[in-house]
Amino acid sequence: MLTPLEGLKVLEFTHAVMGPTTGLLLADAGADVVHIEPPLGDETRRLKGFGTGYFTYYSRNKRSLAIDIKSPAGRQAILRMIPQADVVVENFGPGTMDRLGFGYEALSALNPRIIYCSLKGFLAGPYEQRHAMDEVVQMMGGLAYMTGRPGDPLRAGTSVIDITGGMFGLVGILLALHERHTTGKGKLVKSGLFETTAFLMGQHMAYGAITREPVPPMPARVSAWSVYRIFRTSDDAQVFIGIISEKHWQRFCEAFGWEDWREDPRLVTNNLRIDARDWFLLELENRIGVLNREQVTQGCERASIPFSPIARPEDLFDDPQLRERGLIDTRLPDGSLARLPALPIEYGGERSTLRKDPPRIGEQSREVLASYGLTEDETDALIRDGIVAVASV
Repeated sequence: MLTPLEGLKVLEFTHAVMGPTTGLLLADAGADVVHIEPPLGDETRRLKGFGTGYFTYYSRNKRSLAIDIKSPAGRQAILRMIPQADVVVENFGPGTMDRLGFGYEALSALNPRIIYCSLKGFLAGPYEQRHAMDEVVQMMGGLAYMTGRPGDPLRAGTSVIDITGGMFGLVGILLALHERHTTGKGKLVKSGLFETTAFLMGQHMAYGAITREPVPPMPARVSAWSVYRIFRTSDDAQVFIGIISEKHWQRFCEAFGWEDWREDPRLVTNNLRIDARDWFLLELENRIGVLNREQVTQGCERASIPFSPIARPEDLFDDPQLRERGLIDTRLPDGSLARLPALPIEYGGERSTLRKDPPRIGEQSREVLASYGLTEDETDALIRDGIVAVASV
Protein backbone atom coordinates (compact mmCIF):
# COMPACT_ATOMS: atom_id res chain seq x y z
CA MET A 1 0.00 0.00 0.00
CA LEU A 2 1.34 3.42 -1.00
CA THR A 3 1.17 5.60 2.16
CA PRO A 4 4.26 7.87 2.38
CA LEU A 5 2.04 10.79 3.51
CA GLU A 6 0.28 8.83 6.24
CA GLY A 7 -0.42 11.08 9.22
CA LEU A 8 -0.66 14.26 7.13
CA LYS A 9 -3.96 16.02 7.90
CA VAL A 10 -5.51 17.91 4.99
CA LEU A 11 -8.63 20.08 4.88
CA GLU A 12 -9.90 20.41 1.32
CA PHE A 13 -12.20 23.34 0.41
CA THR A 14 -12.62 22.47 -3.25
CA HIS A 15 -14.96 21.76 -6.12
CA ALA A 16 -14.83 20.69 -9.79
CA VAL A 17 -11.39 19.36 -10.88
CA MET A 18 -8.31 21.46 -10.06
CA GLY A 19 -8.55 21.45 -6.26
CA PRO A 20 -9.93 17.92 -6.00
CA THR A 21 -6.97 16.73 -8.11
CA THR A 22 -4.51 18.05 -5.53
CA GLY A 23 -6.56 16.41 -2.79
CA LEU A 24 -6.73 13.11 -4.67
CA LEU A 25 -2.97 12.99 -5.11
CA LEU A 26 -2.48 13.62 -1.39
CA ALA A 27 -5.15 11.07 -0.44
CA ASP A 28 -3.81 8.37 -2.75
CA ALA A 29 -0.41 8.86 -1.09
CA GLY A 30 -1.89 8.18 2.35
CA ALA A 31 -2.83 11.62 3.68
CA ASP A 32 -6.07 12.05 5.65
CA VAL A 33 -7.95 14.35 3.28
CA VAL A 34 -11.26 15.78 4.50
CA HIS A 35 -13.44 17.15 1.72
CA ILE A 36 -15.44 20.00 3.22
CA GLU A 37 -18.75 20.50 1.42
CA PRO A 38 -22.12 22.18 2.11
CA PRO A 39 -24.84 20.22 3.96
CA LEU A 40 -26.59 19.63 0.61
CA GLY A 41 -23.35 18.40 -0.92
CA ASP A 42 -20.72 19.66 -3.31
CA GLU A 43 -22.36 20.96 -6.51
CA THR A 44 -19.84 18.87 -8.43
CA ARG A 45 -21.81 15.78 -7.38
CA ARG A 46 -24.74 17.00 -9.48
CA LEU A 47 -22.92 17.98 -12.67
CA LYS A 48 -24.01 16.36 -15.90
CA GLY A 49 -22.38 15.97 -19.30
CA PHE A 50 -18.61 15.55 -19.07
CA GLY A 51 -18.88 16.59 -15.42
CA THR A 52 -20.72 13.37 -14.58
CA GLY A 53 -17.57 11.58 -13.47
CA TYR A 54 -15.75 14.43 -11.74
CA PHE A 55 -16.77 13.82 -8.15
CA THR A 56 -16.50 10.04 -8.28
CA TYR A 57 -13.06 10.01 -9.84
CA TYR A 58 -11.43 12.76 -7.78
CA SER A 59 -12.92 11.82 -4.39
CA ARG A 60 -11.68 8.35 -3.53
CA ASN A 61 -9.68 7.91 -0.32
CA LYS A 62 -11.21 11.10 1.14
CA ARG A 63 -13.60 11.72 4.03
CA SER A 64 -16.61 14.02 3.73
CA LEU A 65 -17.51 16.68 6.28
CA ALA A 66 -20.78 18.31 5.25
CA ILE A 67 -20.95 21.62 7.10
CA ASP A 68 -22.30 25.12 6.54
CA ILE A 69 -19.09 27.14 6.72
CA LYS A 70 -21.00 30.39 6.12
CA SER A 71 -22.85 30.07 9.43
CA PRO A 72 -21.20 31.37 12.62
CA ALA A 73 -21.33 27.93 14.28
CA GLY A 74 -19.94 26.19 11.20
CA ARG A 75 -17.19 28.76 10.87
CA GLN A 76 -16.20 28.31 14.52
CA ALA A 77 -16.10 24.53 14.12
CA ILE A 78 -13.70 24.85 11.18
CA LEU A 79 -11.51 27.34 13.02
CA ARG A 80 -11.23 24.87 15.91
CA MET A 81 -9.93 22.28 13.47
CA ILE A 82 -7.23 24.48 11.92
CA PRO A 83 -4.59 24.15 14.70
CA GLN A 84 -4.48 20.38 14.11
CA ALA A 85 -4.32 20.54 10.30
CA ASP A 86 -1.14 20.36 8.25
CA VAL A 87 -2.47 21.48 4.87
CA VAL A 88 -5.40 23.47 3.52
CA VAL A 89 -6.29 23.19 -0.18
CA GLU A 90 -8.77 25.57 -1.80
CA ASN A 91 -9.78 26.49 -5.34
CA PHE A 92 -12.65 28.93 -4.96
CA GLY A 93 -12.89 32.27 -6.77
CA PRO A 94 -10.51 35.13 -5.95
CA GLY A 95 -11.18 36.53 -2.48
CA THR A 96 -13.81 33.94 -1.50
CA MET A 97 -11.84 32.30 1.30
CA ASP A 98 -10.82 35.69 2.72
CA ARG A 99 -14.46 36.81 2.81
CA LEU A 100 -15.40 33.62 4.66
CA GLY A 101 -12.63 34.19 7.21
CA PHE A 102 -10.53 31.28 5.98
CA GLY A 103 -7.79 33.11 4.07
CA TYR A 104 -4.12 32.35 4.61
CA GLU A 105 -3.47 35.23 6.98
CA ALA A 106 -6.37 34.25 9.24
CA LEU A 107 -5.52 30.55 9.34
CA SER A 108 -1.75 30.95 9.69
CA ALA A 109 -2.38 33.16 12.74
CA LEU A 110 -4.11 30.14 14.32
CA ASN A 111 -1.54 27.64 13.07
CA PRO A 112 1.85 28.99 11.89
CA ARG A 113 2.73 25.51 10.59
CA ILE A 114 -0.20 25.44 8.17
CA ILE A 115 0.63 24.94 4.50
CA TYR A 116 -2.02 26.72 2.46
CA CYS A 117 -2.40 25.73 -1.18
CA SER A 118 -4.46 28.19 -3.19
CA LEU A 119 -5.40 27.12 -6.72
CA LYS A 120 -6.59 29.91 -8.99
CA GLY A 121 -7.08 30.93 -12.59
CA PHE A 122 -4.11 33.29 -12.49
CA LEU A 123 -1.14 34.00 -10.25
CA ALA A 124 -0.17 37.54 -9.16
CA GLY A 125 -0.43 40.04 -11.99
CA PRO A 126 -2.94 42.05 -14.05
CA TYR A 127 -5.29 39.05 -14.44
CA GLU A 128 -5.19 37.97 -10.78
CA GLN A 129 -8.82 38.86 -10.00
CA ARG A 130 -10.25 37.22 -13.11
CA HIS A 131 -12.17 34.00 -12.98
CA ALA A 132 -10.96 31.26 -15.31
CA MET A 133 -11.88 27.79 -16.43
CA ASP A 134 -9.78 25.08 -18.02
CA GLU A 135 -11.09 25.82 -21.51
CA VAL A 136 -10.62 29.58 -21.09
CA VAL A 137 -6.91 29.26 -20.38
CA GLN A 138 -6.46 26.66 -23.11
CA MET A 139 -7.63 29.40 -25.48
CA MET A 140 -5.56 32.14 -23.79
CA GLY A 141 -2.38 30.13 -23.48
CA GLY A 142 -2.12 28.76 -27.01
CA LEU A 143 -3.00 25.15 -26.22
CA ALA A 144 -6.27 25.20 -28.18
CA TYR A 145 -4.42 26.78 -31.13
CA MET A 146 -1.74 24.09 -30.99
CA THR A 147 -4.27 21.25 -30.65
CA GLY A 148 -6.64 22.19 -33.48
CA ARG A 149 -6.03 22.22 -37.18
CA PRO A 150 -4.90 25.54 -38.72
CA GLY A 151 -7.69 28.08 -38.25
CA ASP A 152 -9.72 25.74 -36.03
CA PRO A 153 -8.62 25.97 -32.34
CA LEU A 154 -9.67 22.97 -30.30
CA ARG A 155 -9.54 22.31 -26.56
CA ALA A 156 -7.77 19.16 -25.40
CA GLY A 157 -9.98 16.13 -24.81
CA THR A 158 -9.73 16.16 -21.01
CA SER A 159 -9.35 18.76 -18.25
CA VAL A 160 -5.62 18.75 -18.84
CA ILE A 161 -4.92 22.19 -17.34
CA ASP A 162 -7.09 21.66 -14.27
CA ILE A 163 -5.35 18.35 -13.65
CA THR A 164 -1.83 19.62 -14.34
CA GLY A 165 -2.46 22.77 -12.30
CA GLY A 166 -3.57 20.53 -9.43
CA MET A 167 -0.37 18.55 -9.80
CA PHE A 168 1.68 21.74 -9.53
CA GLY A 169 -0.31 22.49 -6.39
CA LEU A 170 0.96 19.20 -4.98
CA VAL A 171 4.52 20.13 -5.96
CA GLY A 172 4.17 23.37 -4.00
CA ILE A 173 2.82 21.52 -0.97
CA LEU A 174 5.68 19.02 -1.00
CA LEU A 175 8.23 21.84 -1.28
CA ALA A 176 6.61 23.60 1.68
CA LEU A 177 6.54 20.38 3.71
CA HIS A 178 10.25 19.91 3.11
CA GLU A 179 11.00 23.49 4.14
CA ARG A 180 8.81 23.15 7.23
CA HIS A 181 11.07 20.37 8.50
CA THR A 182 13.80 23.04 8.77
CA THR A 183 11.91 26.19 9.67
CA GLY A 184 8.92 24.79 11.55
CA LYS A 185 6.74 27.25 9.65
CA GLY A 186 4.12 26.80 6.95
CA LYS A 187 3.82 28.60 3.65
CA LEU A 188 1.29 29.98 1.20
CA VAL A 189 1.73 28.23 -2.15
CA LYS A 190 -0.25 28.95 -5.29
CA SER A 191 -0.79 27.36 -8.67
CA GLY A 192 -2.49 29.09 -11.59
CA LEU A 193 -4.32 27.67 -14.59
CA PHE A 194 -3.00 30.28 -17.03
CA GLU A 195 0.59 29.94 -15.88
CA THR A 196 0.26 26.15 -16.07
CA THR A 197 -0.81 26.48 -19.69
CA ALA A 198 2.11 28.80 -20.43
CA PHE A 199 4.51 26.30 -18.86
CA LEU A 200 3.18 23.58 -21.16
CA MET A 201 3.59 25.95 -24.11
CA GLY A 202 7.21 26.67 -23.19
CA GLN A 203 8.68 24.26 -25.73
CA HIS A 204 6.66 25.87 -28.51
CA MET A 205 7.63 29.36 -27.33
CA ALA A 206 11.27 28.29 -27.49
CA TYR A 207 10.67 26.93 -31.01
CA GLY A 208 9.27 30.32 -32.06
CA ALA A 209 12.14 32.20 -30.41
CA ILE A 210 14.74 30.04 -32.17
CA THR A 211 13.15 29.93 -35.64
CA ARG A 212 11.69 33.47 -35.51
CA GLU A 213 8.71 32.07 -37.40
CA PRO A 214 5.04 31.64 -36.45
CA VAL A 215 4.54 28.35 -34.60
CA PRO A 216 2.24 26.01 -36.58
CA PRO A 217 -0.45 23.91 -34.84
CA MET A 218 0.48 20.30 -34.10
CA PRO A 219 -1.87 18.86 -36.77
CA ALA A 220 0.23 20.68 -39.37
CA ARG A 221 2.79 17.96 -38.50
CA VAL A 222 5.97 20.01 -38.50
CA SER A 223 7.50 17.07 -36.68
CA ALA A 224 11.11 16.35 -35.83
CA TRP A 225 10.47 12.77 -36.96
CA SER A 226 9.88 11.52 -40.48
CA VAL A 227 7.19 9.05 -39.40
CA TYR A 228 5.08 10.27 -36.50
CA ARG A 229 1.41 10.15 -37.39
CA ILE A 230 -1.81 8.17 -37.74
CA PHE A 231 -2.35 5.66 -40.54
CA ARG A 232 -5.59 4.00 -41.65
CA THR A 233 -5.68 0.21 -42.13
CA SER A 234 -7.62 -1.92 -44.60
CA ASP A 235 -10.31 -2.69 -41.99
CA ASP A 236 -10.87 1.06 -41.41
CA ALA A 237 -9.01 1.14 -38.10
CA GLN A 238 -6.42 3.75 -37.21
CA VAL A 239 -2.93 3.18 -35.82
CA PHE A 240 -0.37 5.76 -34.71
CA ILE A 241 3.22 4.93 -35.67
CA GLY A 242 6.34 6.75 -34.50
CA ILE A 243 9.84 6.12 -35.85
CA ILE A 244 12.38 8.21 -33.97
CA SER A 245 15.73 6.56 -34.67
CA GLU A 246 17.58 4.87 -37.51
CA LYS A 247 17.42 1.56 -35.64
CA HIS A 248 13.65 1.95 -35.54
CA TRP A 249 13.60 2.52 -39.31
CA GLN A 250 15.73 -0.52 -40.03
CA ARG A 251 13.63 -2.78 -37.78
CA PHE A 252 10.40 -1.33 -39.21
CA CYS A 253 11.42 -2.16 -42.79
CA GLU A 254 12.60 -5.63 -41.76
CA ALA A 255 9.40 -6.43 -39.81
CA PHE A 256 7.19 -5.57 -42.78
CA GLY A 257 9.50 -7.05 -45.43
CA TRP A 258 10.21 -3.75 -47.13
CA GLU A 259 13.83 -4.44 -48.05
CA ASP A 260 13.64 -1.99 -50.97
CA TRP A 261 13.19 0.87 -48.49
CA ARG A 262 15.74 -0.47 -46.04
CA GLU A 263 18.50 0.04 -48.61
CA ASP A 264 17.06 3.08 -50.42
CA PRO A 265 19.70 5.86 -50.24
CA ARG A 266 16.90 8.46 -50.23
CA LEU A 267 15.57 7.10 -46.90
CA VAL A 268 18.59 6.02 -44.86
CA THR A 269 18.39 8.90 -42.34
CA ASN A 270 15.54 10.68 -40.55
CA ASN A 271 16.35 14.01 -42.20
CA LEU A 272 16.43 12.45 -45.67
CA ARG A 273 13.05 10.87 -45.01
CA ILE A 274 11.73 14.28 -43.96
CA ASP A 275 13.01 15.74 -47.24
CA ALA A 276 11.22 12.91 -49.08
CA ARG A 277 7.90 13.33 -47.27
CA ASP A 278 5.96 14.46 -50.33
CA TRP A 279 6.23 11.06 -51.97
CA PHE A 280 7.40 8.87 -49.11
CA LEU A 281 4.47 9.36 -46.71
CA LEU A 282 1.92 8.89 -49.48
CA GLU A 283 3.55 5.59 -50.41
CA LEU A 284 3.75 4.54 -46.75
CA GLU A 285 0.01 5.22 -46.41
CA ASN A 286 -0.60 2.97 -49.40
CA ARG A 287 1.57 0.15 -48.04
CA ILE A 288 -0.05 0.23 -44.60
CA GLY A 289 -3.49 0.69 -46.11
CA VAL A 290 -3.54 -2.83 -47.58
CA LEU A 291 -2.89 -4.36 -44.13
CA ASN A 292 -5.48 -4.83 -41.41
CA ARG A 293 -5.13 -3.45 -37.87
CA GLU A 294 -3.81 -6.73 -36.42
CA GLN A 295 -1.17 -7.07 -39.13
CA VAL A 296 0.01 -3.51 -38.58
CA THR A 297 0.14 -3.73 -34.77
CA GLN A 298 1.87 -7.12 -34.86
CA GLY A 299 4.45 -5.79 -37.31
CA CYS A 300 5.12 -2.76 -35.12
CA GLU A 301 5.41 -5.04 -32.10
CA ARG A 302 8.00 -7.17 -33.93
CA ALA A 303 9.89 -4.02 -34.90
CA SER A 304 9.84 -2.78 -31.28
CA ILE A 305 8.88 0.77 -32.27
CA PRO A 306 6.41 3.20 -30.68
CA PHE A 307 2.87 2.53 -31.91
CA SER A 308 -0.73 2.46 -30.76
CA PRO A 309 -4.19 1.81 -32.12
CA ILE A 310 -6.44 4.82 -31.54
CA ALA A 311 -8.33 4.04 -28.34
CA ARG A 312 -11.47 5.46 -26.77
CA PRO A 313 -11.87 6.02 -23.00
CA GLU A 314 -14.05 2.92 -22.64
CA ASP A 315 -11.31 0.79 -24.23
CA LEU A 316 -9.11 1.43 -21.20
CA PHE A 317 -11.30 -0.72 -18.95
CA ASP A 318 -9.99 -3.79 -20.80
CA ASP A 319 -6.44 -2.66 -21.49
CA PRO A 320 -4.06 -5.49 -20.43
CA GLN A 321 -1.46 -3.09 -19.03
CA LEU A 322 -3.98 -1.24 -16.86
CA ARG A 323 -5.80 -4.39 -15.80
CA GLU A 324 -2.56 -5.79 -14.36
CA ARG A 325 -2.17 -3.16 -11.61
CA GLY A 326 -3.33 0.18 -12.94
CA LEU A 327 -7.06 0.17 -12.14
CA ILE A 328 -8.85 0.52 -8.81
CA ASP A 329 -12.34 -0.83 -8.08
CA THR A 330 -14.36 2.25 -7.17
CA ARG A 331 -17.95 2.51 -5.95
CA LEU A 332 -20.17 4.57 -8.27
CA PRO A 333 -23.09 6.72 -7.06
CA ASP A 334 -25.58 3.95 -7.93
CA GLY A 335 -23.66 1.41 -5.83
CA SER A 336 -22.09 -0.46 -8.73
CA LEU A 337 -18.34 -0.83 -9.19
CA ALA A 338 -16.05 0.47 -11.94
CA ARG A 339 -12.32 0.09 -12.33
CA LEU A 340 -10.76 3.56 -12.56
CA PRO A 341 -7.10 4.58 -13.01
CA ALA A 342 -4.75 4.41 -10.06
CA LEU A 343 -2.13 7.06 -9.30
CA PRO A 344 0.39 6.67 -12.18
CA ILE A 345 3.36 6.19 -9.85
CA GLU A 346 5.26 3.16 -8.60
CA TYR A 347 6.72 3.95 -5.18
CA GLY A 348 9.11 1.29 -3.99
CA GLY A 349 7.24 -1.12 -6.24
CA GLU A 350 3.86 -0.19 -4.71
CA ARG A 351 0.85 1.33 -6.47
CA SER A 352 -1.94 3.36 -4.89
CA THR A 353 -4.96 1.41 -3.68
CA LEU A 354 -8.50 2.13 -2.58
CA ARG A 355 -8.82 2.76 1.14
CA LYS A 356 -12.14 4.61 0.98
CA ASP A 357 -14.80 4.81 -1.71
CA PRO A 358 -15.88 8.30 -2.79
CA PRO A 359 -17.88 9.46 0.25
CA ARG A 360 -21.58 10.12 0.44
CA ILE A 361 -22.54 13.61 1.59
CA GLY A 362 -21.42 13.90 5.21
CA GLU A 363 -20.57 10.20 5.43
CA GLN A 364 -17.75 10.87 7.90
CA SER A 365 -19.00 14.13 9.43
CA ARG A 366 -19.22 12.68 12.94
CA GLU A 367 -15.87 10.89 12.88
CA VAL A 368 -14.08 13.88 11.33
CA LEU A 369 -15.33 16.29 13.98
CA ALA A 370 -14.49 13.79 16.72
CA SER A 371 -10.99 13.29 15.31
CA TYR A 372 -10.46 17.06 15.40
CA GLY A 373 -11.58 17.32 19.02
CA LEU A 374 -15.27 18.23 18.99
CA THR A 375 -17.37 16.41 21.55
CA GLU A 376 -20.35 14.24 20.69
CA ASP A 377 -22.69 16.79 22.29
CA GLU A 378 -21.19 19.60 20.21
CA THR A 379 -21.57 17.57 17.02
CA ASP A 380 -25.16 16.62 17.91
CA ALA A 381 -25.99 20.31 18.36
CA LEU A 382 -24.50 21.18 14.96
CA ILE A 383 -26.52 18.39 13.34
CA ARG A 384 -29.70 19.40 15.16
CA ASP A 385 -29.30 23.01 14.01
CA GLY A 386 -28.77 21.97 10.37
CA ILE A 387 -25.16 23.19 10.38
CA VAL A 388 -23.73 19.71 9.80
CA ALA A 389 -25.24 16.93 7.67
CA VAL A 390 -24.59 13.23 8.09
CA ALA A 391 -25.14 10.54 5.47
CA SER A 392 -28.30 8.53 5.84
CA VAL A 393 -27.75 4.80 6.33
